Amino acid sequence: MAQSFLNKSSLSARTKLLHQVGASLYNTSHGFHEEEVKKTLLQFPGGSIDLQKKDNGIGILTLNNPSKMNAFSGVMMLQLLEKVIELENWTEGKGLIVRGAKNTFSSGSDLNAVKALGTPQDGVALSMFMQNTLTRFMRLPLISVALVQGRALGGGAEFTTACDFRLMTPESEIRFVHKEMGIIPSWGGASRLVEIIGSRQALKVLSGALKLNSEKALNIGMIEEVLQSSDETKSLEEAQGWLMQFVSGPPEVIRALKKSVCSGRELCLEEALQNERDLLGTVWGGPANLEAIARKGKFNK
Repeated sequence: MAQSFLNKSSLSARTKLLHQVGASLYNTSHGFHEEEVKKTLLQFPGGSIDLQKKDNGIGILTLNNPSKMNAFSGVMMLQLLEKVIELENWTEGKGLIVRGAKNTFSSGSDLNAVKALGTPQDGVALSMFMQNTLTRFMRLPLISVALVQGRALGGGAEFTTACDFRLMTPESEIRFVHKEMGIIPSWGGASRLVEIIGSRQALKVLSGALKLNSEKALNIGMIEEVLQSSDETKSLEEAQGWLMQFVSGPPEVIRALKKSVCSGRELCLEEALQNERDLLGTVWGGPANLEAIARKGKFNK
């Protein structure tokens, strides 16, 4: 009886979308033509998105364009999508640290691309592309943390909101500068910021283009912790140590936990409960579960 119930999961379209690896928010029915956007972005080279996948299941994603404070060129936006796809298929992965090269996070979009993409249609197309990418990033079955060293401005600030957690070094800064550029966040940053710090605080941060130093960011709940060191290497080591407390354990369990939280955030309660039930079926009676029972350590570390 229970088994037949498990096999009869009535999934809504939204639940199916969440389950589907590589599913995007926008497609041609929304007037979004991904291949055309990709051709346009290829015209703006510079920098790279680098990914290191470590044996301990932690990946390090580096925004690497230091001559422009790690601003996103068109090619970097394309590479970010490629790395997200690679991470979607990294079955051994458990955690991810996002950082910028040369001790600064990111200054957002490269102004060369912004100037060239001058029409409302261009802006909306780029918005849909980056919202697709960062939503897929947010749904990765990896626990992610943004390591903010130096400045995270504009699109860089928006990227931090797509991570599960944020850490800052003592002298770093997060700032949504969009108002001063005559626009609003367009990579999903405003919507995610409301979820992180609430609508009242989000409105203050966005409409005031507030400079959030590490102390203020901690006080309003934007970040989890201020690291001790501002040194590039030492702060990365600190971030890895911080993340390890949440990703120690079998990959299949950590990944199922992250998927369960994603469904709780994005689905209605009934659908989230059904998804939690189905995810349980992937780990109950599995190697990690059987080993824990054999150790009789159900509630003991």
